[in-house]
Amino acid sequence: MQRMTRQRAAVLELLSDQGEFRSAHQIHESLTARGQAIGLATVYRTLQGLAEVGEIDVLRRDGETTFRRCERRAHHHHLVCRQCGLTVELQGDLVERWARELADLNGFVEVEHTLEFSGLCANCAKGGS
Repeated sequence: MQRMTRQRAAVLELLSDQGEFRSAHQIHESLTARGQAIGLATVYRTLQGLAEVGEIDVLRRDGETTFRRCERRAHHHHLVCRQCGLTVELQGDLVERWARELADLNGFVEVEHTLEFSGLCANCAKGGS
């Protein structure tokens, strides 16, 4: 368990307040706008540490790494709107069974995976945003 630093608490609070995945740069800008004195390198280190202990999720979108604090601590997947960033957490029993079957079929053990689905949410599909 990592100790709760001022920077760590600020990043977690920000991510708890926001529902969508955000880049380290966006997080840094938001923290600065809130009056937090924190360097970009510290934001990156903090995000890496939080991801390693499962406090936040990491998603790579359009070549950029983004971060979000999720409701579920257990392994899960996401459905993300490509336009507005709305994110829905998914319990993927079928995906988990498929991953185990593929691993078994190919003689792999200790397999890890991430799977993200993207599309347009109902609002964006109707032309809203």
